[in-house]
Amino acid sequence: MKSANILLSTLCFLIFFKSAAQQEIPELNGKDSIISSSWVLGLGFNFVDDSGDAWGDFTTIKNQWNAVPYPSRLSLGRYFQNGLGVELIGAYNRYTEGNTIDGITIDADIPYWSLDGRLSYDLNKLFGETGLFDPYLGAGLGYTDANNQPRATYNAVFGFRLWFSDRWGLDLNTSGKWSFGNKATNHIQHAAGVVYRFGLKKSLSKKGKIKEALLKEFDSLRQQSADSLRLAETLAEEQRNADRLLAEKQTRDSLLLAEKQETERRNTLQNELSESGTIGFGFDSYRLEAENLKRLARIASLMKRYSDFSFIIIGHTDARGPSGYNQLLSEKRAAAVMNFLLEQGIDQSRLQASGKGETELLNACKDGVSCTVSEHALNRRVDIEIKAIFPD
Repeated sequence: MKSANILLSTLCFLIFFKSAAQQEIPELNGKDSIISSSWVLGLGFNFVDDSGDAWGDFTTIKNQWNAVPYPSRLSLGRYFQNGLGVELIGAYNRYTEGNTIDGITIDADIPYWSLDGRLSYDLNKLFGETGLFDPYLGAGLGYTDANNQPRATYNAVFGFRLWFSDRWGLDLNTSGKWSFGNKATNHIQHAAGVVYRFGLKKSLSKKGKIKEALLKEFDSLRQQSADSLRLAETLAEEQRNADRLLAEKQTRDSLLLAEKQETERRNTLQNELSESGTIGFGFDSYRLEAENLKRLARIASLMKRYSDFSFIIIGHTDARGPSGYNQLLSEKRAAAVMNFLLEQGIDQSRLQASGKGETELLNACKDGVSCTVSEHALNRRVDIEIKAIFPD
């Protein structure tokens, strides 16, 4: 007993220590790793403001922003572990008739297309790594044909990506485009689209590396405690098995006792129902006579005492008359008895009425057999049988 107490105390201590250690140093999980390099493919829409007032009021949309109603921007980029990325972007657009372009309202649609290359930097490398919000800055060069004026441009971009999973995300950005040495106006190009990452390489984040180092320090201590913990758990398991076997035996004994007691109660109830007498009927009648009402009153009292039982009320007829008619008559007899019991306060959920017609005769008085009046009367009855025991 003393050694068992010592082992039990050891078990409690080890479990406590293990739980505390796990709370201090959580296990590594997916949140502790980041995507260090990948390819990114993007498809989306671009919106161009080439009004000549793009820098004075870049939020004005009506009469200044131009877009087409289908995907109009395709990009492909390679991003590296140091935070740098290179990207190639192609875009198509159409200046809409009636919009302001280079400070003039145009009277016809004019196509727009551009091809840009840029170098960007992931700002998470400066402000901390996140799995969802991924802002970036970038700069680059490109070629644009807009308002029928081809021009080379140098570009600057600010944007961010929202990553909903390792592979899928949403990219929103705004680029300023400045023309090299011609009279074409500078303009702004906004973009929004879906991005897909592939060729992923993952590495631990800064927090993940710290957790990894701490976990390694705890591994040796956990290993030392493993043998003692297994011994204590073996003792506990043996005790649990003994408790389980005892509980199963007690449950079986209880069930046997309950079954025996319930059988005795059921037999007692059935005997008392039988002693209440037969519920008989006159020929071609489902009317309850005075003697039947007294018997049913006693039966209702029994039902109230044995409130955990439900009952089947079964109507019968003798064999005289058509069988179809006798079936209906038997159902009416059962319904008459059931209605009386309901009036006595018996819950309807405990009662079920059905008719058997002339199918369950108590003697040989079937069709074609000559019987006395009293012999036929024996079959004109309602039986009340115990149906089931309600669950607790």
